[in-house]
Amino acid sequence: MGAPVAACAAAHATSVLWCTEGRSPASIERAEQYGLEPVPTLQQLLVRSEVVISLCPPAAAEDLARDVAAHRFTGVYVEANAINSERTARIADLLASTARVVDGGVIGSPPVGGKSPTLYLSGPGPETALVEQLFVGTAVRTVVLGAGIGQASALKLAYAGFQKTSRVLVGLAYALAREHGVDRELREIAARRTDSYLAEPEYVAKAAARAWRWGPEMEEVADMLTAAGLPPQMLRAAATTLARWNDAKDDSDLTLSDALDRLTRP
Repeated sequence: MGAPVAACAAAHATSVLWCTEGRSPASIERAEQYGLEPVPTLQQLLVRSEVVISLCPPAAAEDLARDVAAHRFTGVYVEANAINSERTARIADLLASTARVVDGGVIGSPPVGGKSPTLYLSGPGPETALVEQLFVGTAVRTVVLGAGIGQASALKLAYAGFQKTSRVLVGLAYALAREHGVDRELREIAARRTDSYLAEPEYVAKAAARAWRWGPEMEEVADMLTAAGLPPQMLRAAATTLARWNDAKDDSDLTLSDALDRLTRP
């Protein structure tokens, strides 16, 4: 998500930078593909940046924010990761002495091939307006929810909890049906319900390849449910199920049969 979103911001930014330090070959390839300008260290990136958009795996969000705070960044920091509102508030407090924080959440597929995700924003008015301006007329739409830090994070996780847990349930449904030799019949039933994720069994393989990211997101949703006095067990179970696919990380050749095999016999 990060590289194509950054490429959209290039429409209105003087330059869009990325830090090469410690990055994987895949990250380097994506950054080059989207024409981002490399800088060797985080410090150099921050010195040159007015706005930083943080889009990384949920587990890394606070560590990255601490690194940014240690360099006393003075611009606008967009916390756009799939983390719960409490963690977003902690990051805002961590950076408050020097930077201005905007809460963000991206819903939708990366902005490539005609797809147009929405970046939801919440936070101080001038800062959210600045971020909005970066994406005017691009494939990334923006919506400001309000001034409260945590609103965008809550919306992102409310949607992600439903959407991703639904995909997990599809995988379990087809794995169970296959174990009893009735998976073809399940497909036939699902074909009559085109408004259901059950009618898209091939997507299970895509979910499996993304499970290493999705599982931690489900734990974030579970934490938010707990904080709201709502039962978190369904989301904890989804995270546990997704963990069975962790060894399929980013495997674009994975088939439905492969994914069900891993789910049934981890």
